[in-house]
Amino acid sequence: MSRQKREIYLLSPLAKEGTISLPMISFSLYDELIDLAPYDILLFTSKQAVKSAYSLNPKAKEIPALAIGSATAKSITSLGGIVLYQAKEFYGKNLSQDIIQKFKDKNILYLRPKVVSFDSKSFLEKAHITIEEQIIYETNCCNYSIKEKPQKNAIIIFTSPSTIKCFLSNFEWDKSYTAVVIGKATLKHLPKNIKVEVADVPLIESCVEKAKTLI
Repeated sequence: MSRQKREIYLLSPLAKEGTISLPMISFSLYDELIDLAPYDILLFTSKQAVKSAYSLNPKAKEIPALAIGSATAKSITSLGGIVLYQAKEFYGKNLSQDIIQKFKDKNILYLRPKVVSFDSKSFLEKAHITIEEQIIYETNCCNYSIKEKPQKNAIIIFTSPSTIKCFLSNFEWDKSYTAVVIGKATLKHLPKNIKVEVADVPLIESCVEKAKTLI
């Protein structure tokens, strides 16, 4: 008897070849003015934050930015912004430690989603560094019917803690599934005792490559 083919489901809003697109999140922009005047540097920890900020105030492109990783940095440059510094690691804690070492005397504005996986502001305050922050968008769950649940033995790619939350709000986890997560911060939000692999690099492309090795 031949084995059933394992399908790869990608829960990111971005579709990728070789996967079944099942986006779990959408974004709502906060229609608020971003006052850039007092700040030397902007802080971005996601591609969506970059896109949202530049949409709300195109002058944000003129202020140098700190980026959490290569995907965020690429989003800044591709939209016409300036990358001042890209963190060597892909996690909020590492970027915050870099700020303590390199940018503690700068006026920094953190443009962020409503919910974050790491509280950079509180972390920096413990080091007596104050940054301002402004929520510019929020993440919402997409809704699906039970008929759209991934088939058994599926490989499910989670690209953020929000995709985990929204997937589990739509579907019950099947023990035949295998999860692939984009990084350690996302891994912490998975239920215990499930089969999981972590991407070699915290990028969607790396998640897809890891998933393909499991087929």
